[in-house]
Amino acid sequence: MVGSVERDHGSLHCNGSIHNSNGAEKRLDELRGLLGKSNGDLLKIVGIGAGAWGSVFAALLQDAYGHFREKVQIRIWRRAGRSVDRSTAEHLFEVINSREDVLRRLIRRCAYLKYVEARLGDRTLYADEILRDGFCLNMIDTPLCPLKVVTNLQEAVWDADIVVNGLPSTETREVFEEINRYWKERITAPIIISLAKGIEAALDPVPRIVTPTQMIRCATGVPIENILYLGGPNIASEIYDKEYANARICGSDKWRKPLATFLRQPHFIVWDNSDLVTHEVMGGLKNVYAIGAGMVAALTNESATSKSVYFAHCTSEMIFITHLLAEQPEKLAGPLLADTYVTLLKGRNAWYGQMLAKGELSPDMGDSIKGKGMIQGVSAVDAFYELLSQPSLSVLHPEENKPVAPVELCPILKTLHRILIKREVSTQAILQALRDETMNDPRERIEIAQSHAFYRPSLLGQP
Repeated sequence: MVGSVERDHGSLHCNGSIHNSNGAEKRLDELRGLLGKSNGDLLKIVGIGAGAWGSVFAALLQDAYGHFREKVQIRIWRRAGRSVDRSTAEHLFEVINSREDVLRRLIRRCAYLKYVEARLGDRTLYADEILRDGFCLNMIDTPLCPLKVVTNLQEAVWDADIVVNGLPSTETREVFEEINRYWKERITAPIIISLAKGIEAALDPVPRIVTPTQMIRCATGVPIENILYLGGPNIASEIYDKEYANARICGSDKWRKPLATFLRQPHFIVWDNSDLVTHEVMGGLKNVYAIGAGMVAALTNESATSKSVYFAHCTSEMIFITHLLAEQPEKLAGPLLADTYVTLLKGRNAWYGQMLAKGELSPDMGDSIKGKGMIQGVSAVDAFYELLSQPSLSVLHPEENKPVAPVELCPILKTLHRILIKREVSTQAILQALRDETMNDPRERIEIAQSHAFYRPSLLGQP
């Protein structure tokens, strides 16, 4: 079913004036023109997946363009049937009552009573139901605008012009294989923007990284020029609260610049870049080391010294890995460090590492956490470890003067794998890795990478 969105005349008048003055309708018309839309023909945009970033992304588009109802339709798909437990319902009720604008909106929509009943335990709320009212289950404290929600995947995607992938990388392949069944009769390929930050490892016929955009291409057959990646150093809730942020949309010349213009807002600046896969992989790499940063912070009682030691070692490993993945790795240093920094400050992967170290979570509980969603760094640890442990990728060890798998020069990654995947040591092992007197100066790891021809194009599926 499709939810309805009530028009808030006051806020939409204000928002409409702001967006019009910033050329929102002109940007919309330009994109419609590029897609061959005639008058009366809706530009149909659908988000797939309603995690924090996927929901915020849809809400940003709804706020910016949703009032042009004769020109664009913006919807979001999520699975039906996910119930909201009572403790979350009670917290949601507190959030509603702390925000007068939200409270008034729900009363006008005759939707307030169901939240009262849920708080009392007399009614069960569902995730798709509250999303229609502007509440993301993974981000209860940040109310969004009401969204048009579709729970039938075929209805959501069959004639969509732009599909936004907000799914975790671990679910992307499966869902887009299903989507492909609904696109058999399509004449023109849609545009797909992936927000996912995660990777998989493939070992045959050669070791290589598989990214969400590659999964989508394989599952659907949509040309790679129509598949783009958008990422950047940002926290979803802060972007919706209009904290200044930036991101990059990466992909083909044909679509990345028009989409960067379309997505840009006064507080959300979107740049563009042609290097699709490498930026996508970097988005997954920083999640790996964010988990370890959270562990170190919790185990050392937020010691600034310990965290800085960890940062020195983890960034040297990331730079080392970047030299394996990119022909011109220096171009990625800024975006990678910025994305890493924000994730260490407030990202869910760093939070997960903290909870593990505090004993409030355990690896046995899995990587899908209530109120947070999928912790992408866990699967990324496994993928990077598997890839970098392959003998075919060997590099020369600086002291032993013999070929070793790249992972042997990445002690933090090895330790995270032992904690999260093998589960053979506790989180305390991350501190032991930092305190190991035989560990080389992290500067040396960077110098090794910079002084050798490490680049392995096959890792990203390049010839």
